[in-house]
Amino acid sequence: MAEDGRGEEKAVDVVAVKKPKQGGFRTMPFILANDFCDRLANVGFSSNLITYLTLQLHLPLVDASNTLTNFHGTANLTPLVGGLIADSFAGRFWTITFGSVIYQLGMVFLTLSAALPSLRPPPCAKHAADCQRASSSQIAVLYASLLFTSIGTGGTRPCVMAFGADQLELDAGARGRRGRKGPKWSFFNLYFFGIELAKLTAVTVIVYIQENVGWGWGLGVPTIAMFAAVIAFVSGYSMYVKMPPAGSPLVRLAQVAAAAFKKRKAVMPEPSRLYEDKVLDAGISTTGRLLHTDQLKFFDKAAIITDGDVLPSGEPKLWRLSTVHRVEELKSILRMLPIWAAGILLVTSASHNSSFAIQQARTMDRDITPHFKIPPASMLIFTNLAMLLTLAFYDRVLVRVLRRFTGHPNGITHLQRAGVGMTIAMLANAVAAVVESRRKSVAAASGMLDAPKGSSLPISVFWLVPQYAIHGVADAFMDVGRMEFLYDQAPESMRSTAAALYWLTMSIGSYLGTLLVTIIHAKTQRSGQWLQDNLNRAKLDSYYWLVFGLQGLNLIYYFVCVRYYTFKPLETVKPEEELELYPGNGNEDDVKKGGALK
Repeated sequence: MAEDGRGEEKAVDVVAVKKPKQGGFRTMPFILANDFCDRLANVGFSSNLITYLTLQLHLPLVDASNTLTNFHGTANLTPLVGGLIADSFAGRFWTITFGSVIYQLGMVFLTLSAALPSLRPPPCAKHAADCQRASSSQIAVLYASLLFTSIGTGGTRPCVMAFGADQLELDAGARGRRGRKGPKWSFFNLYFFGIELAKLTAVTVIVYIQENVGWGWGLGVPTIAMFAAVIAFVSGYSMYVKMPPAGSPLVRLAQVAAAAFKKRKAVMPEPSRLYEDKVLDAGISTTGRLLHTDQLKFFDKAAIITDGDVLPSGEPKLWRLSTVHRVEELKSILRMLPIWAAGILLVTSASHNSSFAIQQARTMDRDITPHFKIPPASMLIFTNLAMLLTLAFYDRVLVRVLRRFTGHPNGITHLQRAGVGMTIAMLANAVAAVVESRRKSVAAASGMLDAPKGSSLPISVFWLVPQYAIHGVADAFMDVGRMEFLYDQAPESMRSTAAALYWLTMSIGSYLGTLLVTIIHAKTQRSGQWLQDNLNRAKLDSYYWLVFGLQGLNLIYYFVCVRYYTFKPLETVKPEEELELYPGNGNEDDVKKGGALK
């Protein structure tokens, strides 16, 4: 229920019609099956890509690490474009479908590059100091394959989550207003649970195939899984709620900014005299219009009616006049950005789990039985397991306990949940630094500081388990909390774009990881290289402590942003059992006074 700080409710009269047959939980197997196979394919090759780059293509560690983070950055940048396409004209269903097909092509090319000997350098002799590096043409084939998969993720990642939530949106609002945790938020937990289950399968089964059977099959299996993802998703076409695109959100935001700038010298009237048009906003405010706020008042000037703003037909000139709802769309996005930005460094701080930490594992004793070694990339299983268990515990136990103390239907707010995750993530890097110091001391004590490739230090790889597991616990709080925040606070017509902002965080964080590694590699050459191929003589623990300190500063910044954040004020509709709700006749009397959505 939408409430203000005094607990007052607001609602509008509605026209009730029978609930359509589309949507609901019955669509979840199709949507989540698509995402499960998508993530199985993605994680199946990206989680162990550092191994492929260093052992199959013979790239130096720093080059391989930067290639990996650049790939992650690009794959998480394209969702911004995909989200805009979905919200503007294509719709979420078709954006997901075409993105999945393009991703499939990328996986096929990647599999061929691993399976055909001509597309990779010859194997390196055992314990050889120098190996033939992949040629520029071989690297180009790899980059082209990664580019296709990156473009494909641009269609799937920003839309699958919002598309799934669309199927449950009405029921979520009704149940949430009856004082129980609505299925929309349970969907986000279920969504991330499915992601982690796919990751768990990938870092065990797929990585094992890559390490012990071959990279052709190791990439071929995820390729087949991606094909299954496309089939599963398209087969549910007739059952989906397919929200129509509402036009380019960027154009609307630009119109507001342009109109406000043109009227920058205009005198502000009372807020009640600012321009409203329910008919114009009907397609972008089906669950309620955004109400006027006092922040960022400059943009309110876009809603001032002046001479020449309206055509003879009565329609507004949108580059000169915007409604309050459209002005508040821009305000909502601008208010979200500082909190959104706090997630960037979190991605940077965890990026080493897919690069440096895996290389650490390769130097340690990985024997499980006399005939089986755990693959280094499979250490990610402990992150996945920790996140799966934490999500289940949070959803089934912790929410109910916290609800008794806070009265909040979700136990704690999504901003509080993200803050808890950020705090826990700091602990993960502190533990990583301590463990790396221990690993190097064992190497020194054993006289193995310059041990040849393939040699194992007399220290168990399971020393790395705590840092991986703590990252998983942190992600269960942090990732879900951030996504809930973006979905809830974004204007409804921009939810695919808001989901893309989540992935844009991943993109910028990955590129920042590349920049951080490059700067550290360059600045520490004279004083003792922090990051080098021989980790036993590197100072990776110093790198972890540096990231820990940056996280501390970022956490302070986040708390300041949360302290001054204003939740969007929303006109909501009063729910009825088993009914779908539409706005009423558009009379201003329909609206009861209320405050901000909390």
